[in-house]
Amino acid sequence: MTDVTITTKRVDSSSSEGLTRLARYGADTFGYRAELGIDRKLAQLLRLRVSQINNCVYCLDLHHEAAREAGIHRLVIDTLTAWWETDFHDEATRAALAYAEAITRVPDATAADDFSDRHEALATHFAPEEILEIIGVVINMNIWTRLKLAEGALPVLTG
Repeated sequence: MTDVTITTKRVDSSSSEGLTRLARYGADTFGYRAELGIDRKLAQLLRLRVSQINNCVYCLDLHHEAAREAGIHRLVIDTLTAWWETDFHDEATRAALAYAEAITRVPDATAADDFSDRHEALATHFAPEEILEIIGVVINMNIWTRLKLAEGALPVLTG
């Protein structure tokens, strides 16, 4: 049987009290174990999509597993990198995924990619407090993916 352990090849962020508090607060408030008002499966799809965009191996491993545990179908997980090409997502989920991508890819934005349009699409499906939770989930994931990338956190197969 093969187990997975995590190794850190660059820096251990837990030695920074400030980074630890920032990361812990985000995880407790918007992480995959947090109690949120938005649908658990939607929140997990958003976390996984941010992990994919930011190429965080640690986060990909963690959130693929969390997506399976949330009851998301394997095919929905496996095709999330091209979600817009599938019929697996309702309009609300599509709006949330597009919004998550817009927040995550801010440096790639162009005049043709108006962020206001993404927000308006989201607002047609979600109440203001739900939008704030979506924002929190996405920002929290962007913090975590960057933190784990800086650490060089990698899953390692053992056994």
